[in-house]
Amino acid sequence: MNDTTPATPPTERPTLPDRLSTDPRSPHHVAAVFEHAIGIRLNGKERFDVEEYCLSEGWVKVPSGKTLDRKGQPLLIQLKGKVEAFYR
Repeated sequence: MNDTTPATPPTERPTLPDRLSTDPRSPHHVAAVFEHAIGIRLNGKERFDVEEYCLSEGWVKVPSGKTLDRKGQPLLIQLKGKVEAFYR
């Protein structure tokens, strides 16, 4: 192995927005953010099922089991608390 290869510069991550949605049809969907792994904490506990969040208003939306709305999308419930978004 040759250790003289130049180090690749770290990819520039976009700043996480105040409000973000995983649904590409939403106006709050930012595709550039989803090129990197994101983590969400609600009240200090990491959640892996978040579909949408808002930092300033302090809420996340998560699917309610297997229930679907009339358009076939998961029915979302809103949970409130202290929300933190971060890159993994």
